[in-house]
Amino acid sequence: MALGMRLALLTDALEDRSQEDAFAWCAERGIAGVELGVGGYSPAPHLDLAALLASEAERERLTETLEEHGLELVALNASGNPLHPDPAIARDHDRALRGALELAAALDVRRIVAMSGCPGGPGSGGWPVFAGGAWLPDMEGLWDHQWENAIAPYWRELSAWAHEAAAGVDICLELHPGTSIYNAASFDLLSEATGDNVKVNLDPSHFWWQGIDPVTTVRALGDRIRFVHGKDTIVYPDRVALQGVLDFRWPADADTMPWHFCAVGHGRPLDEWRELFDALSEAGYDGPVSIEQEDPTLSPEQGIEASLEGLRAVMEATVPGQPER
Repeated sequence: MALGMRLALLTDALEDRSQEDAFAWCAERGIAGVELGVGGYSPAPHLDLAALLASEAERERLTETLEEHGLELVALNASGNPLHPDPAIARDHDRALRGALELAAALDVRRIVAMSGCPGGPGSGGWPVFAGGAWLPDMEGLWDHQWENAIAPYWRELSAWAHEAAAGVDICLELHPGTSIYNAASFDLLSEATGDNVKVNLDPSHFWWQGIDPVTTVRALGDRIRFVHGKDTIVYPDRVALQGVLDFRWPADADTMPWHFCAVGHGRPLDEWRELFDALSEAGYDGPVSIEQEDPTLSPEQGIEASLEGLRAVMEATVPGQPER
C-alpha cells in the first residue's frame, strides 16, 4: 500500500461539537486530516461557506486553527443534488457546489467531494427519479431523457466553469445508487462529456451491497480515483434471501434491514480491505482515506473509533513500519 495514505474524517458525524472541539477530538486520536461539509446534503457544522468566501481573514483563521491542531484540510464536501427537479433545491445545491470549488481554490485544497445528482422524469414532477433498473415498458427511455436533458448538459458546463474558476481542483463524485452516476459504466459515460477535472470519490460501502466488487471497480477506474471514503457495509444473508438488497422501507430499523452501513471491519473482513488498499496503491492512489460514520448501531464517536481501529489494523498489516496509534 502506498505510504502516503493517511486517515481523515468527514466531520459531519461530530455535528454536535463545535469546530474547535471537533478538531481537538480528531487530533487527540491521531487523525491526520479533516473533510468539511459546506452545504447540499451536509449541515455544514464546522464551516461557514459564505463567510469564508467573503473574507480572507476568515480563511486565515480556519487555516491557523487547523495548523494549531496539526490537521490538514483534505477535502470539502458539497454532496447534494444539483439536478433536482425542484428548481429551488437545485439552485441551493448548485450554489454549494460552486462555492465549494471557489473556496477550495482559495484555500489551496485540491479536492471536493460531490454527487452527480438525479433529475426527474419527463413532465413537471417534483421528485427525482432514479433510472437504474427502469426496465418496464412505461419507463423505457428514462435514462436517455435524463442524460440528454439534464445530466450531460449540467456536468459539461460545470466542468468547464470549474476549469476556469477553480483550476487544479478535482471534483470527486461519490458513485452512489440513487444518483445518476453510480458505477464505473455510468462514470465512463460522464467522463466523455466533461473535462478531466471530474474524478471519483471511491466509497466501497455503496458497491458491496449492490454485489459490485470494489477491487474490480478500482482496476477499471485507475488513476481517476482521487479520494477515498472509509465506510463499510454489513449484509445479512438471511434477510437478503427474503427481501433482496432493494428495500422500500429505507430508512428503517437496522434490526430488520437486509443491509446497512457500518464501521470499517464490522462488515467485510479486513482481508478484503487489505486487498482493496493494495488495488488502490497499484492504481497510484496515495491520498487520504476519510472516515464517513453512518453506522446506525453505534454513537458517532464509537463508530469513528471503531473505523479507526479497523483501518489502522489494515494499514499496519500492509505497510511495514506503520506506527501504532
